[in-house]
Amino acid sequence: MSFKKEIKVKSNFSQISIGLASPEEILERSSGEVLKPETVNYRTYKPERDGLFCERIFGPYKDYECHCGKYKRIRYRGIICDRCGVEVTEKKVRRERMGHISLTVPVAHIWYFRSSPNKIGYLLGIPSKKLEGIVYYERYIVIQAGVKAQDGVKVNDFLTEDDYLAIMESLPKDNQQLDDSDPNKFIAGMGAEAILKMLSRINLDDLSYELRHKTENETSQQRKAEALKRLSVVEAFRESKEVNNPEWMVLKVIPVIPPELRPLVPLDGGRFATSDLNDLYRRVIIRNNRLKRLIEIKAPEVILRNEKRMLQEAVDSLFDNSRKSNAVKTEANRTLKSLSDSLKGKQGRFRQNLLGKRVDYSARSVIVVGPELKMHECGIPKDMAAELFKPFVIRKLIERGIVKTVKSAKKIVDRKDPVIWDILENVMKGHPVLLNRAPTLHRLGIQAFQPKLIEGKAIQLHPLSCTAFNADFDGDQMAVHLPLGNAAILEAQLLMLGSHNILNPANGAPITVPSQDMVLGLYYITKSRPGAKGENRRFYGPEEVIIGQNEGTVDLHANIEVRLPVDF
Repeated sequence: MSFKKEIKVKSNFSQISIGLASPEEILERSSGEVLKPETVNYRTYKPERDGLFCERIFGPYKDYECHCGKYKRIRYRGIICDRCGVEVTEKKVRRERMGHISLTVPVAHIWYFRSSPNKIGYLLGIPSKKLEGIVYYERYIVIQAGVKAQDGVKVNDFLTEDDYLAIMESLPKDNQQLDDSDPNKFIAGMGAEAILKMLSRINLDDLSYELRHKTENETSQQRKAEALKRLSVVEAFRESKEVNNPEWMVLKVIPVIPPELRPLVPLDGGRFATSDLNDLYRRVIIRNNRLKRLIEIKAPEVILRNEKRMLQEAVDSLFDNSRKSNAVKTEANRTLKSLSDSLKGKQGRFRQNLLGKRVDYSARSVIVVGPELKMHECGIPKDMAAELFKPFVIRKLIERGIVKTVKSAKKIVDRKDPVIWDILENVMKGHPVLLNRAPTLHRLGIQAFQPKLIEGKAIQLHPLSCTAFNADFDGDQMAVHLPLGNAAILEAQLLMLGSHNILNPANGAPITVPSQDMVLGLYYITKSRPGAKGENRRFYGPEEVIIGQNEGTVDLHANIEVRLPVDF
C-alpha cells in the first residue's frame, strides 16, 4: 500500500498574477501522463487506462472505490491500489487533478504568434506572415550563419527548400558535426524547434539596449514606431524575467484539464454527449503518438514534416480553434469550442462565472410611472418588499415579542399577516434600495431610491428619472437590489440617491428635465384664455380652486385670484 501526496494551494495570498507556465511547472501540477486517446469503455462505461478519463491519473470515478473494486469504502482512504494503481479517495478530485501530454516535438503556442501584438514576432524581429511560414514548416530560417556569413547569408534570412539544400551541399563536410555553440557552424531550421532555438539565444538586456539606441537615432517614423512596439514586449519580459521566460512560449508539454470540466455523459440508446475539448485532445494525442512511431521507424523527412505540421495544427485548434482559418468542425459544420472560447467573451469563464455572480436580496418587475412620487422615492410592491426585507422584519418581530422563534416569524411573513406591514414600513425608513435598468451603460443606470409600499405588482418610477435610466413605460423591466451593510446604505443615501444625480456625467448638463407629455402638460395648464368660465373670481385658497374645477364652475385656463397662506 502507498499514499499519494496532494498539492496544497496557499490560502493566505494577496494577489493573483498570470504568467507563462514552464514545462517543469506543468509537470509538477500534473498527476500523470495521458498516453492514449480513448475515453471510456462503451460497454462497461468505465474510464480506459492511460486515457483522457483515466482513474489512475485523475482519481476514482466513484467515491472511495478503486477501478478494480479491491478497495471500497472510506476506511481505505488515501491508499493506492496495488492492482489497478487508483487512489481510494473522493470522486470530486476529478474536478481539480490535471494530467499532461508530453509532445514528441516542441509546438508554438497560437496566442503568441497569431495574436496582435505578435509576441514571438516582436522578440525575434520577424513579420507575422513569415513567422507562420516557419511554424507550419513551409520555410527554413537561418538561426546562425556560421561560415556562410561571408557569402552574404544573414541570421533571420528565409530559405526555400531548394535554397536550404544548395547551402547544405556547399558546406564543408565536417561543418554539421560541429557543436551548436561553435560560431562557424551553419544552423537553419523550421517549425517550433527553430523558434525555440532562436528564443533560447535571445539576450533580453542586449536586445533592449539595441532597440533603445534604434528608437533614439532612427529617422523613419515607421521604423521608430516598430522599434518602440518591440521594445515594449522586450521590457515586459525583462521586468518579469523570474516568472516569464520567452522560451516558454513554445510548448514541450501540454496540460490536460480535469475530466469533470470536460464531461462525457451517456445518453439513452448507447450514445454519448461529450465536451468538444475531448475531441480536440484526442486529435493531439493521436497525432503525437503517430509522430512518435514515425520517428522510431525513421520515416522520410517529408512525411515527418507533414506530421509535425499536423501536430502543430491540432494543438492550435485545442488552444484557440476560432482564430484558425481552417477551424475544426463537427459533422453538422459547427466549430468546436476550444479552451480560449470557454474563457473569452460574455459567456466565458471570467465574465459569466467569476464576475457574473447571482445575487440574493434582489427582485425584478415591470416599471410604471409614479407621478405623485418625490425625486428620491420609488414605489415597491408590498409582496416584493416583504420578501426583500424579510430578515429585518423577522428580527423586529422577535424584538417586539410577537414571536419567539425565527421559524414562526418566517411563517408570519410568508402568509403576509397584517401585523408585518407596520413593521415593514418602520424597517424601510432610511433604508434605500438600488434600481438598475439593463443595459447599465453609464453610472446613472443604477441609482438609489427610498422605497414606498404600494399595491399591485409593478415598480413605480418617478418620471424625471426616466432619461437617466433610458427607460420608458412600454414594458421595460428593472431590477431592485437591497444594500445590506451600513457602509453600503450610507453610500447609497449620499452618492446614489436619485435626487443627488440630476446632472449628466457626460457633459454636466441637467438630465432630470421634463420632456414630452410633462412639458405639454405644463404648457397646457399655464396657458391663459381670456373670457374663460369663472374669470376674475376670487378664491379663499388652493383647495377651493380644485373644488371649483371639479364642479365645473371655473375653467382650467381662466385668470383668477387666489389667497395663499403665508407659509405657502
